[in-house]
Amino acid sequence: MAQGCVESVWRELDAPDLGGGWELFLDIAGIHIHRLYREESCLYEYKICGTFSDFGPELFVEVYMDLEYRKQWDNYVKELYELEHEGQKLIYWEVKYPFLLSNRDYVYGRVRQDLDINGRKIWVINSKSQCAPGLPAKSGIIRVEDYHQTVVLENDGKQGTRVFLHYFDNPGGMIPTFLINWAAKSGVPSFLKDMQKACAGYPEYCKKSGKKSAFC
Repeated sequence: MAQGCVESVWRELDAPDLGGGWELFLDIAGIHIHRLYREESCLYEYKICGTFSDFGPELFVEVYMDLEYRKQWDNYVKELYELEHEGQKLIYWEVKYPFLLSNRDYVYGRVRQDLDINGRKIWVINSKSQCAPGLPAKSGIIRVEDYHQTVVLENDGKQGTRVFLHYFDNPGGMIPTFLINWAAKSGVPSFLKDMQKACAGYPEYCKKSGKKSAFC
């Protein structure tokens, strides 16, 4: 991610850029979810901001980056692992879809940056789908070509975490767009709740798996 993009993203922790058609979608326990309609795909992209009061950003970052742990808490994961392709580190992710719908898979790059902005410690994690002709989709699985997710985190000044998340995902295929948008109404908040549960359960996971972590 270019330096200018990083700066514009972390600034949205303080003042989310919601001009140009963004609308409030959901407001749940202090988490504000806005969405923007994209005419070319008839889908929405999302911006989420708020505070998680139960855990700090260091734990959030570690849980978010831990692919092995995500296999334990995310019931939609079929496969998830890091690989090297043509000298580049990428992540392969296959997502389970409901009966009669084809699973989706992703090949994406992920970059974490730990920033010090005038004494403020801010984490930026950017994930974006990558074109990888040498890694074609498996038979019966649809490759998601247009996906990005940016997460920005900072301590809230107490024991919690300020979060800004910018997200878009076009699953492709023959799923009606109204159904995708309907599913997002529960899917986006569910992911946030699952992340909270995953953070709470991380110390126990580390103990059982033998992983060394400051949070065990």
